[in-house]
Amino acid sequence: MRPSFVKGLRNEVQVVVTVMALNPDHMYDVVAINAASMSTQLAGLPFSGPIGGVRVALISGQWVAFPNHSQLEEAVFDMVVAGRVSGDDVAIMMVEAEATSRTIELIKGGAPTPTEEVVAQGLDASKPFIRALCEAQAKVAKSAAKPTGEFPIFLDYQDDVFTAVSDAVSKDLAKALTIAGKQERETETDRLSASVKESLAPKFEGREKEIPAALRSLTKKLVRQRVLRDKIRIDGRGLRDIRPLSAEVEVVPRVHGSAIFERGETQILGITTLNMLKMEQQLDTLNPENHKRYMHNYNFPPYSTGETGRVGTPKRREIGHGALAERALIPVLPTREEFPYAIRQVSEALGSNGSTSMGSVCASTLALFNAGVPLRAPVAGIAMGLISDDVDGKVEYVALTDILGAEDAFGDMDFKVAGTREFVTALQLDTKLDGIPASVLAGALHQAKEARLAILDVMAEAIDSPDEMSPFAPRIISIKIPVDQIGAVIGPKGKIINQIQDETGAEISIEDDGTIYIGATDGPKAEAARAQINAIANPQMPEVGERYLGTVVKLAAFGAFISLLPGKDGLLHVSQIRKMHGGKRIENLEEVMKVGDKIQVEIGEIDPKGKLSLVPVLEDAPASE
Repeated sequence: MRPSFVKGLRNEVQVVVTVMALNPDHMYDVVAINAASMSTQLAGLPFSGPIGGVRVALISGQWVAFPNHSQLEEAVFDMVVAGRVSGDDVAIMMVEAEATSRTIELIKGGAPTPTEEVVAQGLDASKPFIRALCEAQAKVAKSAAKPTGEFPIFLDYQDDVFTAVSDAVSKDLAKALTIAGKQERETETDRLSASVKESLAPKFEGREKEIPAALRSLTKKLVRQRVLRDKIRIDGRGLRDIRPLSAEVEVVPRVHGSAIFERGETQILGITTLNMLKMEQQLDTLNPENHKRYMHNYNFPPYSTGETGRVGTPKRREIGHGALAERALIPVLPTREEFPYAIRQVSEALGSNGSTSMGSVCASTLALFNAGVPLRAPVAGIAMGLISDDVDGKVEYVALTDILGAEDAFGDMDFKVAGTREFVTALQLDTKLDGIPASVLAGALHQAKEARLAILDVMAEAIDSPDEMSPFAPRIISIKIPVDQIGAVIGPKGKIINQIQDETGAEISIEDDGTIYIGATDGPKAEAARAQINAIANPQMPEVGERYLGTVVKLAAFGAFISLLPGKDGLLHVSQIRKMHGGKRIENLEEVMKVGDKIQVEIGEIDPKGKLSLVPVLEDAPASE
């Protein structure tokens, strides 16, 4: 909505969207887009809407509008598109899209692959719905909207200031903007800025703040002119050129997985940490999803841009970038059954000059592979930009590959595209224009694929398959038990499960369907826990004559209770204990044994209720484990 407000409007505009009632199976986000547009039009604001928003999903080869949650389970691609009517066409203003966790599975089953061509078809499929929504809003606004009010417009500068700045510094600034290095270029532009402010301040006394604003506008104009006229960008690259790339894994010791990905002056550190599934994030939202196994955190410290600032609570930008990188990787993650780990991925922007979010996708793929995560395919991302202007009475659009921070600031579009070699996994469009033709976005998608393939080649040189897991990562195995045996494994007040964890050093997590995940610092501990659980929940019935090395767990006046296996105890009667001591009378059992003692016993009798009566093994004979 932001580009549709008149330029120079400084009044605060707040749109509050409240979900008053909800069908749990229905999506509410696109309804909120249309509600926000509708209410803004009715308010009489200088707003060039209406704007329509629609979700379209590729289900069984068809683009389905406004799918519900249950339908999305069968979707190959999910896309939210917002736009406005522009003559006979619909101009796209915003896109948030991603493949799903089942995309690869559905493709193997015959579903269409969400390639650039298919995604472009989805943009076209959204247009009729956006048009219908805009027309419906316009109809309501025609009868119910307030007249557009008179609002003061505060322009950043007046024309006379821009003319003076242009005359004073245009040639020198154009030359400075040809310097390829960011630091050198900014040093020279800062010098010119200080010079022009000093020389023009007396002429525009009281209006000094207009000078830097006019200089910024002139910089934007010169950068855009050079791109449109000469097809050369601010750092000397061509329209499709990517900055120098490098990738390296295992850069931080002790962590489970790490990598650094560099694209020009953008440098991202990726760190992967693995843990038990019980550590996955629990969600309490309006969506059906109530837990998240893959958690992606993106950090943008102030030093990444050579500045000072507060470090702490993540801001909206950091949350959004982390969410985008997370969506880009979810389609290639292994299933819970294939890889029963909770995964936390952290992206640290060590240096920033354009598209740290897409750099995070690349660094995360590398770090996940380094941690031993069996990704179904590597994923890379690239940020595309756009410059547009009137050329001979017609609007010309030029797409830029791998945009710098300055090109993001001075351009018309930030279009981020992530994917594998075969298909798109996520994309996001943010524009400063009132809309972009879908054909332009389709062209940018294909241009982005060229870059993505080149980046994937560089990443493959560093790592192209999962490494062995770090010795510091937990080892997790899973077993399945009957649901009616869950209580037996847990025991009264958690006694049995806690006993197994204490004895083996493993951590145990039990799912409602009987799946048990066992995590330990090494394989033998996990296997020991598995053996004890199987003995309880998947046991072979004990038989008379079987021998065990048991543990005394309780003493009573009539005998000792011996634990043979977790959950399997038997009674060694006092009369049998006497045999161990030459038949002598024993006044107090504590005189001859104590809790924790190991005793070789044999099952002497099993009564109809399954209770075990034990006898001591007096001769030297092997015992069952």
